[in-house]
Amino acid sequence: MKKTYFILLFAALTALFSACQKEGVYKTLIITGQGDHNWEYSSPVLKQILDGSGLFKADILKTPAKGGDMSAFKPDFSKYKLVVLDYSGDSWNDATKTAFVDYVKNGGGVVVYHTSSSAFPEWKEYNEMIGLGGFNGRDESAGPLVFLSREGDLVVDDTTKGMAGTMAEKGDFEVRTVNTDHPITKGLPVRWIQAADVMLGNLRGPGKNMEILATNSPRMQFRRPPAGTAPGTWQAPPPPRFEPVLMAVRYGEGRIFNTVLGHAEEGGGPAMQSVGFIATLLRGAEWAASGTVTQEVSYDFPTAAAPVLRPDYLPVTLDVAFEQIVSYDISKSTKYYTFIKSQIALAGGDEKALLAIERKMVDVLKNPQATADAKKLILNELSWMGTEYCHQAIIDLSSDPELSDEVEFALIRLQKAN
Repeated sequence: MKKTYFILLFAALTALFSACQKEGVYKTLIITGQGDHNWEYSSPVLKQILDGSGLFKADILKTPAKGGDMSAFKPDFSKYKLVVLDYSGDSWNDATKTAFVDYVKNGGGVVVYHTSSSAFPEWKEYNEMIGLGGFNGRDESAGPLVFLSREGDLVVDDTTKGMAGTMAEKGDFEVRTVNTDHPITKGLPVRWIQAADVMLGNLRGPGKNMEILATNSPRMQFRRPPAGTAPGTWQAPPPPRFEPVLMAVRYGEGRIFNTVLGHAEEGGGPAMQSVGFIATLLRGAEWAASGTVTQEVSYDFPTAAAPVLRPDYLPVTLDVAFEQIVSYDISKSTKYYTFIKSQIALAGGDEKALLAIERKMVDVLKNPQATADAKKLILNELSWMGTEYCHQAIIDLSSDPELSDEVEFALIRLQKAN
């Protein structure tokens, strides 16, 4: 009797644990409400990206308006696994600062988004959390300038004086993954293009317990001085050098991901739509929340050839890909076909997963609205990975003169395989 009881109890606990794991959702708090960098546009998009991944469930909390009474701003950080900062406004009250420091020290995760690294220049603990920052009066007292030399060596410049923070004109630029072992950047291309972003550089800070994960291209030219710089006293950092764009910091038991990417415009804009930004944000957020990254590198992650955008910010799913492949035109984008192929490769020897994909392929073959180009692509894939399930659907297309060659080829290959 006791044995049966413990077996049932174990089964119940296992089911409960599996359900929690299946949900896999990290409660997230996005703090926003002040700043000089379009937070009204960026915060809703950050929520959309995080929620759309299925890994996070984000709440947005706005502070009082600039110059307002900050004494009542007291978030309950303990309710959240992750805090995303989209904020560069007035200082928080002392109680909230203390609560935030305790939250991070005790294992809370933080994402510092874009110009949030310019917030709180006077707050010592915050500057240690973010590693590097710029603007808002930061000078040599905030810490050394930190960057990589042209040869890729770490440079900690504690002799150069002056204000921290510069901006390049908006445009596409190359990002270089310099740490390929960290969970956030493991598997990413060594070089990839970020779309239409405002590059930040000349950052200062303590840099304690910090790893630089990625930098800009040394060809990047900075043309805008930090705010408050006296006319005629500023010189752009001498190219070429690599400025950090992605950083991972540990503070106590907590983990902080600092990304300077993602300039926001109305509706989000191309920098936030860039797959490089979206993917690294999600990977950095998961690492900050959990210490691990379970996400595969997305099939559409950019290379050094060109940036890639997701206009709706959301990842492609198999259902969406097969809906879109129906109208496939070989002269246009291969985006959805490429995604389907990537999912076949990821399925590997998982017969159940492969059969689920095969069923969706057969649905395309049976769909009278599907283009001939779409059916040719599907026939090509089924010719090497199909099972008996697809045979009749292929045979039924034999009378179609546009598809006869592909049908014959697929049937011959399938017969040989079986």
